[in-house]
Amino acid sequence: MITLSPVGTVKNPRQLVEDDNWGSVVSLIELEASFTEDALLQIEEFSHAEIIFFFHLVQDEKIEMGARHPRNNKDMPKIGVFAQRGKNRPNRLGSTIVKIIKREGTQLFVQGLDAVDGTPVLDIKPVMKEFLPREKVDQPEWVAVLMKNYW
Repeated sequence: MITLSPVGTVKNPRQLVEDDNWGSVVSLIELEASFTEDALLQIEEFSHAEIIFFFHLVQDEKIEMGARHPRNNKDMPKIGVFAQRGKNRPNRLGSTIVKIIKREGTQLFVQGLDAVDGTPVLDIKPVMKEFLPREKVDQPEWVAVLMKNYW
């Protein structure tokens, strides 16, 4: 058994889970009261951060363990749960690289976080070039179609 506690909570205007138009969304990540502003010290020196969060609105019966059509679109190929980034994952974990706008005390303002208001944040990591792929990134053609309006 693994036990995790949120380090913060997402605050933004997105109340409904929707698939598209996340690029302009500005979110505030408010750290939990157990953290001081030192926890975010110097994060604004980075342009981007990776936010790991919990899809808290996904119901148990919606969890996927095998394969499905992305967004339940039968025009898309059937893809395994670990070969896509859908929210109905076994451990309900999401991960997104966001643009850092600013830090104010225990608040981190970011752009492009695809998480709704109230989403628990499990970790915040600065994006470092050295951790990004060092070679060409390949993906199937259906991904570009699926993600056309996501950001």
